[in-house]
Amino acid sequence: MSRYRRARTLGGTYFFTVVTYQRRKIFMDVSLIGELRQVIKEVRQIHPFAIDAWVLLPDHMHCVWTLPQGDNDYSKRMGMIKARFTSLMKLMWREPECVTTESRVRHREGVIWQRRFWEHEIRDERDFERHVDYVHYNPVKHGLVKQVCEWPYSTFHRYVEKGVYPEDWAGVGTETSGDFGE
Repeated sequence: MSRYRRARTLGGTYFFTVVTYQRRKIFMDVSLIGELRQVIKEVRQIHPFAIDAWVLLPDHMHCVWTLPQGDNDYSKRMGMIKARFTSLMKLMWREPECVTTESRVRHREGVIWQRRFWEHEIRDERDFERHVDYVHYNPVKHGLVKQVCEWPYSTFHRYVEKGVYPEDWAGVGTETSGDFGE
């Protein structure tokens, strides 16, 4: 079994990628987006964190969080979000063609999320800006929209309201700086 070394800075800021199981496009169902938002709200009440950026796409999400001072347990938060959403989906949603594996059963995993998530500790202001740009540009990158402002499931709109981005930021034919893997 692989051992992953995770960053653990107290009060740190982190970029995450979380992917659905078998890259299924479950978030094409808009009702599930509301359910995920509610789960995130509940987890934040128990274990607070600041949402610096977030985008939800049909088969994955990217986010940037800042944890409270003295806290570095983003894994607990992400685990709670994934587990609570999976439990909720067991009650609401069934997809018979999605078969689980023996390993997933043994680890008590559902068929909503991939087992792990990818995380990167934000190093400085430039790194923060590049990752926030990446989060917001992702719907264009994946061909879901031609302009960032057209994607509704993103904190981009909050950044526009605050004057950080113009509404037409990173539209057709625009690339953001940096090359980040999925």
